[in-house]
Amino acid sequence: MQIALKIDVDTLRGTREGVPALVRLLHQAGAGATFLFSLGPDHTGRAIRRVFRKGFLGKVSRTSVLEHYGLRTLMYGTLLPGPDIGRRAGGQMRAVRDAGFEVGVHCYDHVAWQDFVARRDAGWTERHMRLSVERFEAVFASAPRVHGAAGWQMNDAALAFEEQLGFVYASDTRGIGPFVPLIAGRRSRVPQLPTTLPTLDELIGLDGLDAGNVHGRILELTQASVQPSQVFTLHAELEGMKLLPVLSRLISGWLAQGHELVSMATLCGTLDITALPACAVGAGTVPGRSGTLACQQA
Repeated sequence: MQIALKIDVDTLRGTREGVPALVRLLHQAGAGATFLFSLGPDHTGRAIRRVFRKGFLGKVSRTSVLEHYGLRTLMYGTLLPGPDIGRRAGGQMRAVRDAGFEVGVHCYDHVAWQDFVARRDAGWTERHMRLSVERFEAVFASAPRVHGAAGWQMNDAALAFEEQLGFVYASDTRGIGPFVPLIAGRRSRVPQLPTTLPTLDELIGLDGLDAGNVHGRILELTQASVQPSQVFTLHAELEGMKLLPVLSRLISGWLAQGHELVSMATLCGTLDITALPACAVGAGTVPGRSGTLACQQA
């Protein structure tokens, strides 16, 4: 089985500290991966608005946001101005590409996209997507091929703009396997490779799972799976820092199970896009994560 590793990079600190640590670990393991970057301002502190979202406080208490993100990052956009990630950490981003890993677009402003895109119009959506693509091109001197939405948040306009902006494939959703989104009843040209496995932060703190044993739960899922592929999402701020030893154990377990750890591009290259099922994208929930997400519909 192929397991595509999708690495979401949300913050300046994650770009500077978590990403290099992940590159070293993945190189040592001979694993492929796709790094998706937040390219504009780091406004992490504005996520405090989510305190009123059902389940948010429970998740924060389980995953120790302060420990993982740091006090300074949690003040960006409120008590401190939000630093521009693409301008201040472009060198670290290019180093990932130069190390042989796939790079792509996560978003322009992570908090703005995650908190608002589901209820914003096409104009707002297009502006944010064009800003992210323009900044990616400024950093890498090439056009992005893959898009992975912040917080698994999308709207119909965003799915359509992925076609217009030239994305080849995307991983914006949660689901059970690769599919082609339906946009106003037609098949999109941009296939979705949804996240299929639970994330570490969705599992830690529930059912007796902690940083010492959570990898075992995911290994149970991949050992029992009969699917030809899975997509696992991790975060530079979590698995690239405090949870790096957990990821190391997980990677060792996957290799022992005989799985191939690959990038999104490698996984997409094995698919017959014309044979993929066409599915709507709608709001759904995932255990261990607050709010609704963009989910593959049956």
